[in-house]
Amino acid sequence: MEREVMDETFLDLGELEQAVMQLIWAGRPMTAEAVREQLPRRLKESTVRTVLRRLEEKGYVTHTVDGRTYVFQAIEGRGRVAAKAVRGIVDRFCNGSVEEVLVGMVDAKMFDRRQLDMLRDKIEKAKKKR
Repeated sequence: MEREVMDETFLDLGELEQAVMQLIWAGRPMTAEAVREQLPRRLKESTVRTVLRRLEEKGYVTHTVDGRTYVFQAIEGRGRVAAKAVRGIVDRFCNGSVEEVLVGMVDAKMFDRRQLDMLRDKIEKAKKKR
């Protein structure tokens, strides 16, 4: 059964889990063997299956069965998961103030001029939709 990625869990990915999720987010649904072949580290297929099972338990992936082979895909896209992670940070460190986080990011010079222009345009479009 699918479950939504919980705010408390999306920051709990280990290094190998993150590498597997990057592969799954980057492509189409994948088998454990396909994931194993694309990982930079050589791992046993059983290790990769264990990682995929954990990711499924955490709500990041789901699977279908093709014959006897499990085929895994992300439940949510990378951007949506990242947005939920940011929401968790906003809630924990800034008492829910998105503005405080964004101002802090601007003050820390995390955006270049092009990125700031793009964000301004997106904000203007979003205002028009409301």
